[in-house]
Amino acid sequence: MELTSPSTVRELMDRYGLRFVKKFGQNFLTDANIVRKIADSADLSKDESVIEIGPGIGTLTRELSDRAGNVTSVEIDKKLIPVLEETLQDKENVKVLNKDVLKLLPEDFPDGPFKVVANLPYNITSPVIFFFLESDLDVKSLQFLIQKEVAERIVAEPGSKIYGALSVIAQYYADPEILFDVPAGVFMPRPKVDSSLIRLTKKIPDTSVDKGDYFKVVRAGFANRRKTLINSLASNLGVDKERIKDILIELGFDPRVRAENLSPDDFKELTRRLYA
Repeated sequence: MELTSPSTVRELMDRYGLRFVKKFGQNFLTDANIVRKIADSADLSKDESVIEIGPGIGTLTRELSDRAGNVTSVEIDKKLIPVLEETLQDKENVKVLNKDVLKLLPEDFPDGPFKVVANLPYNITSPVIFFFLESDLDVKSLQFLIQKEVAERIVAEPGSKIYGALSVIAQYYADPEILFDVPAGVFMPRPKVDSSLIRLTKKIPDTSVDKGDYFKVVRAGFANRRKTLINSLASNLGVDKERIKDILIELGFDPRVRAENLSPDDFKELTRRLYA
């Protein structure tokens, strides 16, 4: 059974009386080459474990199972479970959990390090990404197919119009890279935007700066993009403008600088001095 065939997708859904559920952001991949390319990009070996989020009808799941030692697929839509039982019946190294990925228990995760691969619904992109980035789970890498615009924001560099709090906070936790783009036309139903496959490799946590203070400064800095960083921090943190100005000058910045001109490391140094 070729699961990437639109006719097969329709046949399965009709047979099981299914409809695409908007609240779950269901968009199934219908291009076999793209599916294989995503699985290949995960660089899996038979001694590795994978968590897949939102397997749908099991299209990517089958490719992952051919490459990994074991796959745990997390599907929130209980109506898709019978479909997965059919399409994955020959895959003994696959376990399907009918759960919300954000509510997984410790025992749901593989023993030892694992990778995460997912064609993520657009409406849960940020919560899922930060669920894994902020966790203490032994995650080797995260690989997500997400909205192209969001992927570009995550990897954006200082000075870019799309560089913002999401860029800085994501880059605090991981080194992100866009692997390739995926056109909207390879999904069923077709979304309104294109997607990108992004890989995030987790970093060793930086304990030299308080994480809470750091995120507070970053969010305050970008809260009013049209304002200078001094005005934005002063109005959102209640810090004296002259103090912020002195710190920026010490760091080598023009007092008129805006948040998008500071790198993640610049924000760390700014935070250290603001909360010294």
